[in-house]
Amino acid sequence: MKKNNRFISWIKSSSSDVWLFIIAVVLLNLVAARCFFRLDLTEPKSYSLSSASREVVHNLEEPMSVKVFFTKNLPAPYSNVEQYLTDLLSEYKTASGKNFDYEFFDMNKAENQRIARGYGMQIVQVREVKNNEVGFKNAYMGIAIVYADQIEKLDGISSSDGLEYKITGLIGKIISSANLLSGLSENVRLVLYKSEALSKFNIGNFDAIDGAVSNAFSAASKKFRGKIEYEKINPDAAVTDEAAEKYGLQSVSWTNEDGTPGKGTVGLVLEYGDKFRIVPLKLTNAIFSYVISGLENLEENIFQSVESLVSKTSVVAYITGHGERSIDDENDALYFRQMLSDTYTLEEVNLLEKDIPVASETVIINGPKSAFDEKELYKIDQFIMRGGNVMFFIDSYDEQISQYQQPTYAPVRTGLEKLLSKYGVEVGSEYVLDEKCFVRMDQQYGKLNFYHVPRVQKNCLDQKNPIGRNLVDVFFLESFAVDSSNAKENKNVDVTVLAKSSPRSWTVPVTEGFMLNPFAFAVPSDEAALASRDLCVLAEGNFESAFDSALTEEESRGNALSSSSHIKNGKQKAKIFVSGTSFITSAQLIQPNAQEPIVFFMRNAVDYMCGKEDLCLMRTKGLSTNMLKESKNGFAVIAKYFNQFGLAVLVAVAGLVVLAVRRSHREKIRRTYNPNDPRMGE
Repeated sequence: MKKNNRFISWIKSSSSDVWLFIIAVVLLNLVAARCFFRLDLTEPKSYSLSSASREVVHNLEEPMSVKVFFTKNLPAPYSNVEQYLTDLLSEYKTASGKNFDYEFFDMNKAENQRIARGYGMQIVQVREVKNNEVGFKNAYMGIAIVYADQIEKLDGISSSDGLEYKITGLIGKIISSANLLSGLSENVRLVLYKSEALSKFNIGNFDAIDGAVSNAFSAASKKFRGKIEYEKINPDAAVTDEAAEKYGLQSVSWTNEDGTPGKGTVGLVLEYGDKFRIVPLKLTNAIFSYVISGLENLEENIFQSVESLVSKTSVVAYITGHGERSIDDENDALYFRQMLSDTYTLEEVNLLEKDIPVASETVIINGPKSAFDEKELYKIDQFIMRGGNVMFFIDSYDEQISQYQQPTYAPVRTGLEKLLSKYGVEVGSEYVLDEKCFVRMDQQYGKLNFYHVPRVQKNCLDQKNPIGRNLVDVFFLESFAVDSSNAKENKNVDVTVLAKSSPRSWTVPVTEGFMLNPFAFAVPSDEAALASRDLCVLAEGNFESAFDSALTEEESRGNALSSSSHIKNGKQKAKIFVSGTSFITSAQLIQPNAQEPIVFFMRNAVDYMCGKEDLCLMRTKGLSTNMLKESKNGFAVIAKYFNQFGLAVLVAVAGLVVLAVRRSHREKIRRTYNPNDPRMGE
């Protein structure tokens, strides 16, 4: 009992304070080693795991292992990459739980080097300065991701820029390969709408619908591990109208023997949440009879529709046949295709020969020079009405450059103007020039301002939208203004100006002798002519069709059946991206392995249109720069001399003020306590 009293007394005494503090620090460190938190104060959250990364690892259904082969004690900046990778994998581990794990291998051991080579890792030589000598060190800098029976690798990790984007992309890819629908919160529904009343019209393949859909569903259910549900509906007139209104399904009408009207439909719909896809299956007029089309490729179409529905599609339709930029020409848009090749496949589509692929939820129309046929325009329009996304890169003039001759500029009219105008967007016919532009120093002419290459800075990019967030100094080339004022008046459409020229920009028409070169233009003296112009806009919402009816609807009139699959108003939210130039996809701005802001801008745009906006933020982490605002020459001169002499003067003045205050304070004390001090008068 006495011992306890002594211990309590010691605790209460001041002599125990130091020891108790040491014990508390040790215990706090032990707790912090297991229970910790991170605080990321950077604006783009460069050191925090993105929501997309958290989601992709949180939904793992099977164990995933990341094997890290990274040589220790590498010189800077590679040592920082290793630390960043360690922190990043720790974040993945925290977000995932039990199904994610990672392991670092000691690359000084020959056994681990053999394992690394087995995963396809290559030795990289890094420059090292040691003992005042420059040499090279062999190093491994890669990871291998193992999930189910799939393996993906990321080798040559020499920079932390975009590392999270690359790792999350690989994880998503490997999960998709193992099971496309892994981690979905609910099942995908496959619904067959089939009006049995149509059986009396001797429609070809009508009796084969049930069997074909059932077999395709069984194959899909097996492939996607039971994540798909199937339902068949025999719709009456009311349900037919509802399906036509909600999904845009084909509506079929007829007159019964008793003179009463009949209405039904045949269609196949995939649904997940509030999104849906129409699987090609409909009644087709085959001149002498009606047939059900779409049964021959039903299984493949269902697979592709599922991929598109869950936003993991990698197929983007690239329209051809009208002089569009070639994705096979290195002097044109080849590098644009290569830039996207790690995530997307650009499938060339001639709309006169085939429809837009089922697996594509995004279409790119890049710099067409000739007119579209009405049937092609209608396919694009109805694609948008069904919730498809289209990227328009429009050139109002076609610039033809010949050696030893002056360039010629021919106006371009493709018919796309009809569609865009109906959607509330129009592309101007005058080139946009900007005082804030690309500048080059020439040995002969000095400073050359390329006014036709606007320099779009951070304040002229929409920083709220993922496409332009964290980007600065995006160059546009030979651009025309994009007017979206009519779209902004549509309450069903949201408009975002992604990029615009500076307030010091103006427009010039194409006239005789017109040329785009630094010597042909000067900044207008009339300030009223200077204003910001929109260069690239994004419209999202439910659009109204540019066509009043289907082009082929007349063909079915006068027969026993009449059908209509025309969609007048958009059934799903669609996205329309409109750029007033196609040069932002050309080799003049996009080069192999380039890291220019325009590359990130274009990759972000395609990701956003394909429903992968979270990837945009991961890609641009750490790219944001707090740019200094440019000032006029007069203010710059004042700032220069203030930095040279003003600061020294301010310091001297501050010293004199402090000296005067101290003297005053000292004399006040003397007056208070020794007023007769003979030094008072000194």
